[in-house]
Amino acid sequence: QVQLAESGGGLVQAGGSLRLSCAASGSTSRTRGLGWFRQAPGKEREFVAAISRSGGNPYYADSVKGRFTISRDNAKSTVNLQMNSLKVEDTAVYYCAAGPNFGDGYYPHVYEYDYWGQGTQVTVSS
Repeated sequence: QVQLAESGGGLVQAGGSLRLSCAASGSTSRTRGLGWFRQAPGKEREFVAAISRSGGNPYYADSVKGRFTISRDNAKSTVNLQMNSLKVEDTAVYYCAAGPNFGDGYYPHVYEYDYWGQGTQVTVSS
C-alpha cells in the first residue's frame, strides 16, 4: 500500500514558476517509480514526468520538456516537480502517482500506475 499527498499548487502568472511536492509513504513507496500527471477541465489525464525508484532516468512529456524538472529524495520519501516558464495551458489539477513495484521501465500511461494522490490545482493566468 502506498499513500501519496501533493502540495505546492496555486495561482501564478504566465512565465512564473511553481514547485510541487509529493510525500510518499507506505511499505513499497521507495521501490516504485513515481510520476506526475495532470488533468485540465474537460480533458483526459495526461502524463507530465516520471522518475525511477533510484531517482535516475527522468523522462518528460514533450509539452513540458525543458521547462519542468522532476526530482526525487528517497531519504525524505518525496518527489518534486519544479515548473518554470509556466504557460496558461499548464493549468490543470496535478496528480502524483506510484508505478509498478520494482519496475524500472518507461511508464507514461495512466493505467500503468497503481496509486494516486488527491491532486493539487495549478492555475496559470495570462
